[in-house]
Amino acid sequence: MQLPPRSEQEIAARLDSLRMNVGKAFLGKPDVVRLALVALLADGHLLLEDVPGVGKTMLGKALARSLGCQFSRVQFTPDLLPGDLIGVTVYREREGRFEFQPGPLFAQVVLADEINRATPRTQSALLEAMQERQVTVDGETRRLGPPFLVIATQNPHEFEGTFPLPESQLDRFTLRVNIGYPDRETERAILSQHRSGEPVEILPAVLSPSEVLALQERTRSVQVDPAVADYLLDLVEATRSHPDVVLGASTRASLALYRAAQALALTNGRDYLVPDDVKALAVPVLAHRIVTRGWTQGGHPDATPVIRDVLAKLKVPS
Repeated sequence: MQLPPRSEQEIAARLDSLRMNVGKAFLGKPDVVRLALVALLADGHLLLEDVPGVGKTMLGKALARSLGCQFSRVQFTPDLLPGDLIGVTVYREREGRFEFQPGPLFAQVVLADEINRATPRTQSALLEAMQERQVTVDGETRRLGPPFLVIATQNPHEFEGTFPLPESQLDRFTLRVNIGYPDRETERAILSQHRSGEPVEILPAVLSPSEVLALQERTRSVQVDPAVADYLLDLVEATRSHPDVVLGASTRASLALYRAAQALALTNGRDYLVPDDVKALAVPVLAHRIVTRGWTQGGHPDATPVIRDVLAKLKVPS
């Protein structure tokens, strides 16, 4: 593997190669791929939410295979237990000792497929892992990664046999991304591409774990002018006082938007933040964290109109 990128030119080249590699298997959605890279660079987690069959799992697998990191995929089901994720301690009779057998969370990239099909008990097993990058088993804390990225998928329109993610779980995801249907030409290309098999299965790795960590470190060094930081804080505070909002964005949301905006600036070839970075990420970073007055037990109505209303009223710093 190559050395971690150091110059701006090296960073741009590595990110371009990563985008192109993912795009070989996940066609026609460059903006979605960019948002997935933002979650990676921000050292966060990604929730892919849309109807079945639009490529959520494909995108997750393509990104994971492109990173050169240890990868595991977990199919979430109602009978999945926390120990199935974290691991269990077993007794080795021949050696006369107990030994911990790590579960699939002990990987650098974890694809949690159909996460809302697991019970709340199993979903809660991810909370410590996603926030602290560690799990505690039998009183012993075990580190995860680095890097450690959870890519989860769910279908928001299917309620039979599902358990909606609680606010505390949703708040751990840096971005929620909706994929949408492909256009006709892209779908035609997909049909042709899949005649010879699954393209994601032959994707090469274009980054190493050390390069991923170096890119995440470079993201944290992107400069943020105080005026842009104040604009971000004004946006978050406005969600808390909006008349249609019951639960506004948290401080964790502020941090997520700050880091994601830095990551977006880096993908655009800049080492400084502009207000447009914040505006572009307001919906994917904040919408899933906000509870509006239309909330029901069936799920959360889309908070996108609230965020767009707030953005339209905020003064943008020059």
